[in-house]
Amino acid sequence: MPRLFTGIEIPADIGLQLSSYRGGLPGARWIDPENYHITLRFIGDIDERTAGDVFSILGDSRRRDPVTITIDSLDTFGGGRPRAVFARANGNGVLADLQSEQERLVRRIGLPPEKRKFTPHVTLARLRDASPIDVADYFATRGRFPKLTFTARRFVLYSARESVGGGPYVVEAAYPLG
Repeated sequence: MPRLFTGIEIPADIGLQLSSYRGGLPGARWIDPENYHITLRFIGDIDERTAGDVFSILGDSRRRDPVTITIDSLDTFGGGRPRAVFARANGNGVLADLQSEQERLVRRIGLPPEKRKFTPHVTLARLRDASPIDVADYFATRGRFPKLTFTARRFVLYSARESVGGGPYVVEAAYPLG
């Protein structure tokens, strides 16, 4: 049973720059740069037939222009119980439009709606038992975050092995943007 999700790949040069933020945070499990991505729609563990339906329906995407994406800051999910460090991504509303379209497409084949609010980001580390003070110290020592901009010319359908997250991820299909 495959675990699938759609996303935007992070170019190697941007991944290298993001990887410079690895380290210095107790309780962090750092994601390997080759597994950096921006998740658009988590699909989850599905059967082979539904996976085939997902593969086909994503081809109906009408978004056909490349997307300029800027990664502009570091942040964390979890508030008082931090669970991830991430780099925030901004696509000037285009990423949200692309995600909304994919949400509509996968719901058309019977998948349940995504419950989480879409926040475009690149996960850098998953946190286990990290204290909020350690996380605040980590951010305080990182200084100003430079804007990193790239153009995405496709979105992809990824598969993942069953794990606690972080890869390895495999590109199962690619859909052009432009």
